[in-house]
Amino acid sequence: MLYVQKYGGTSLADAEKLMNAARRASELARQGIQVVMVVSAQGHTTDEMIRKAREVNRRGSLREMDAYLAAGEQMSAALMAMALGTLGVGAISLTGAQAGIHTDGNHGNARIRTIDTDRIRRELAAGKVVVAAGFQGVDHEGDVTTLGRGGSDTTAVALAACLGADKCQIFTDVDGIYDRDPRVHADARKFDRISYGKMLTLIENGAQVLHDRSVELARDRGLQVEVLSAFTSEPGTILG
Repeated sequence: MLYVQKYGGTSLADAEKLMNAARRASELARQGIQVVMVVSAQGHTTDEMIRKAREVNRRGSLREMDAYLAAGEQMSAALMAMALGTLGVGAISLTGAQAGIHTDGNHGNARIRTIDTDRIRRELAAGKVVVAAGFQGVDHEGDVTTLGRGGSDTTAVALAACLGADKCQIFTDVDGIYDRDPRVHADARKFDRISYGKMLTLIENGAQVLHDRSVELARDRGLQVEVLSAFTSEPGTILG
């Protein structure tokens, strides 16, 4: 069995939340399930990094911004691997490049072209949890590229599709997909299951729970995705 789990920034915002995610993955690993974790930058790290970059150069090159912003996810990945080590679970962090994610050269909004899964498969075969930095890859020049805001969702879905994962889970700060933002509307209705088309319509209307490209990719590959809370054990929403 192979699970791909993606954890967003709010799910990893501090040491306690990061350790909770590590415990969830470690429990699966101890059951003999192979785990690939895809992580976003912690909390508001990306926003803070953008603020600092604008203090230096408000119109810096997109290439350099990609090289800079990708570090946020890489730090999360390394911290997660260390957290898993604390729990006695073998783990390794991989950048987008090390995970074999190759993109076009559209800096700031790149699209995944191919994924070479050899390194990930070797690490899984060695009994390790693989922690991949989301949101990033490399182009044909070997330059770091980023996939656009929310791109870690796309990283997770793409890896799940290429690896033939048994489950693809997206952990967020809400317990599924709703017709409206449940943090704003008390009467928001949660979906037990939602179609790709309906999800894309919600995104067009402003929903931010999933990256649109991740939904399109899941649709094109016929991949079911489970969206659920990182903070509760409540069942989530099945996309697809």
